[in-house]
Amino acid sequence: MQCTFLFPLLAGAMVLGACVPQEQAGQADFDAYCAACHGVDARGNGPVSVDLNLNAPDLTLIAQRNGGEFPFTQVMSTIDGYTRADQHGSVMPEFGSLLDGPTVLVEYEGGIQTPTPEPLVSLAHYLESIQR
Repeated sequence: MQCTFLFPLLAGAMVLGACVPQEQAGQADFDAYCAACHGVDARGNGPVSVDLNLNAPDLTLIAQRNGGEFPFTQVMSTIDGYTRADQHGSVMPEFGSLLDGPTVLVEYEGGIQTPTPEPLVSLAHYLESIQR
């Protein structure tokens, strides 16, 4: 009888747990791959940027720079390097291969559902969550 009582509690905890890890995973990837240049607060003041005198953008103002809208797919393309492939001399490294993993469907422009690496999606969601 105790199992029938515990099962709904465990199932509920698993559902809640599934909601939290995406943002936590995105923040963990940000800390691992982005904070050195963009700073732990994502405002462009990371130690590498300061030491090399680089102007890393403030990632908390992406939506503000885009008329109040967070350009989700554009952010993912910038991170993975897809939109920067033709920009020789770009200081930002391509992170596409570092953010490979299981895929999730993401709706892109025109309503097209495209399999996209979950770590990349999680990182973009994290960046969206820290907009000011």
